[in-house]
Amino acid sequence: MQELVAAALQERGYTVERQPIDQALIGRHPAFSPATIGYDNSWNVIGLHKPTSAHGRSLILNAHVDIVPTGAQERWQYPPFEPTRRGEWLYGRGSGDMKAGLSAAIFALDAIRAAGLELTAPVQIHSVVEEEITGNGAAMALAGGYVADAVLIPEPTDEKLVRANSGVIKFAIAVHGTPAHPREVSGGVSAVQAAMQLLSHLRRLEDRWNEERTAQPFFDEVENPAALTIGTISGGEWIASVPSCCRFEGRIGFYPGDDPQERVKEFEAFVAKAAAEDPLVQRCPEPIVEWVGVTHAGYILPPGSDAEALLAEAHASANSPDSPPLQAYVMACYLDAAVYSVHAGIPALVYGPVAENIHAINERVSLPSLRRVTKAIALFAAGWCGVRPAIKKPPASRV
Repeated sequence: MQELVAAALQERGYTVERQPIDQALIGRHPAFSPATIGYDNSWNVIGLHKPTSAHGRSLILNAHVDIVPTGAQERWQYPPFEPTRRGEWLYGRGSGDMKAGLSAAIFALDAIRAAGLELTAPVQIHSVVEEEITGNGAAMALAGGYVADAVLIPEPTDEKLVRANSGVIKFAIAVHGTPAHPREVSGGVSAVQAAMQLLSHLRRLEDRWNEERTAQPFFDEVENPAALTIGTISGGEWIASVPSCCRFEGRIGFYPGDDPQERVKEFEAFVAKAAAEDPLVQRCPEPIVEWVGVTHAGYILPPGSDAEALLAEAHASANSPDSPPLQAYVMACYLDAAVYSVHAGIPALVYGPVAENIHAINERVSLPSLRRVTKAIALFAAGWCGVRPAIKKPPASRV
């Protein structure tokens, strides 16, 4: 995917840089989260527009190219890796989250050139990896010094602006029981049953963290900002044995301004206490908590910024006169915008097309919405960076 993006940017005349992820920065730079894989075959692509004489405000257009698994492909209406257009929708894994947004960013800048204009301020296109699990792609771009006066990330937001997003920590918990033969089942302790007990206790932590929303700006009406999600579970060794081990992975959210490391400590203390007090789980060794992905703070986009006002104008211009003005809402999930906002103080706008079934079966993106968003990004970039008539290069002389 990154080779394709690099080629597309090179064809358009951008300066293209391939940026490996430096794993030595994990644990040293605060923007990074615990890694789950090696990064030897994974890198960012950075496309740079550098005007001959710079005026105006610089801009980053960021999009991630990684996706989540498809699940059972036979459940999809169309093959998930064969993009299929039906009417005004394009189906496929990653169509909405977020290949559409990446396309919108590139084609928005194409539109400015097609209008005979060039941007007068530097623009960067960040095609990053690892958003879905750690955020380390965006963290590497920031650590590499790629900053600007604003960043726009066209995630699928139903043509709305994200006002705030949750901080997120992603965890794995391993529970070890006592294996046994069915003839001696009373002497065993099922790791699977113990894990189920622990999961039920974690719902109490979710409730506790959700209760904090009434004191949090912009989160008071969010139904479930903590959103404890258990995404994977595996356990047992043999169909006729009391299982020895069970491991499950998940995520839980918290609020902008909270220190993620303090939430980590609170989570670990809760797990230890729940395990010690539960009659079944206390018969097992203490559960092992690992941190296996995003461990990052959330952010708030303060109302009233110049960037938001300009995006609202661009949104209105790209839509019909009777369309509602740009709306803002809270996303109770991780977004790469948090990296730029929290660690560099860069105004981070998350605004993108209508998409359905992201992270689910039959993911699809609305093509009319994608066109409107592409127009809005073009108008925003032109207004934010400034434009001037493009200088036509003379044809190459023949020898």
